[in-house]
Amino acid sequence: MNANDNAPALEFWFEFASTYSYIAAERIVDLAAKAGVRVAWKPFLLGPIFQAQGWNDSPFNLYPVKGRYMWRDMERLCARHGLPFAKPALFPQRSILAARLALALEHEPRCPAFVRGVYRANFAQGRNIGEHAVMEAALAEAGLDPAHWIARAETVKDALRAQNERAVQVGIFGAPSFVSGNEIFWGNDRLEDAVAWHAEVTRGAR
Repeated sequence: MNANDNAPALEFWFEFASTYSYIAAERIVDLAAKAGVRVAWKPFLLGPIFQAQGWNDSPFNLYPVKGRYMWRDMERLCARHGLPFAKPALFPQRSILAARLALALEHEPRCPAFVRGVYRANFAQGRNIGEHAVMEAALAEAGLDPAHWIARAETVKDALRAQNERAVQVGIFGAPSFVSGNEIFWGNDRLEDAVAWHAEVTRGAR
């Protein structure tokens, strides 16, 4: 089923340092296409949102038991979905350049390929996504001109701040999150629910 170009898009809010967003980014394209749902890719930063809650680090680092569970859960889920996985040496990684690039690419058809490439660099290849060379490689692998888009990323600093402000206004507190109208679905395990809900909304069934 083809997505209706005139229907509102399901918003996919993701943070490049988010483990579960990696899995969601790999899964959402096929799931949405089968349901006839368009996806709007919405990069944002979790750091300011966590800081507003009084956290100066990822909750997976602040609460070691939760962190150990998450890493084992990632191993299980990636094996289940046939995705490569390697725990990065640094977590969370600095993701601001990647987020700016994804925002600059927001309306480009190759944006999803770039996003998935960055996630694989982080959570499958053990590379530092804060490095320009890693971002240049991800852009090139997605068929994009690295020099052009690295320069464009410098022009969206204010837009990324505005994107984060909108995330707060919408009520987003974690990643991945999926927004359909006034409904928020949080977590990779809610992806199917979000796609199904949005498909019904766009058909006028809700």
